[in-house]
Amino acid sequence: MTEEQLEHLIRASGAILGDNAVLVIGSQSILPWLRERAGKPPRSWPGVFTLSTEADIIPIDNDEEKADLIDGTLGEDSYFHGSFGVYAQGVSLETAKAPEGWQSRCYKMMGSNTCGIIGYCMHPADLFIAKSVANRPKDGPFLDAMIEHGLVKKGSVLHLSTKVQGISVDETKALRAQIVGRFTRMEKSMGKGPEI
Repeated sequence: MTEEQLEHLIRASGAILGDNAVLVIGSQSILPWLRERAGKPPRSWPGVFTLSTEADIIPIDNDEEKADLIDGTLGEDSYFHGSFGVYAQGVSLETAKAPEGWQSRCYKMMGSNTCGIIGYCMHPADLFIAKSVANRPKDGPFLDAMIEHGLVKKGSVLHLSTKVQGISVDETKALRAQIVGRFTRMEKSMGKGPEI
């Protein structure tokens, strides 16, 4: 998915819902952050960051019926999907097991391509933790690339990992061990010493 395609999904979601903003979680929420970090001339990013054709979108008021409306009109196998090659999945705040306060750390994706509708995109550190909590093998390359390209710092991620609501103390310990293990493995593969 390109930035322009995500902007189109934000614009279409806002128009369908009659809202001036939506929340974007999941892997494609990284796109505006990549633009911000691209520099001049723009650096290229690995394809793992743009591989997905789906964006997870939460209605700004977390209304379940609105999430269903996104699925029905912009979702997988919809006319929109067939026409533009990308689709939105309507989800809820409960979908992402992210650190407390993640919404306050979102960054805006807004411009002429969104017709003024704001897509509040999840911060990379919160995204990293949410994907680590989900612990799906398919997310491994994405998480590794986030570390390799400096999009997350171990100290920040470990600090936020203690603030995930809805998981037990044991699950938090396992999450932290998983995060440390992934950073350690990536630091070795990149020929770096451990980050302090």
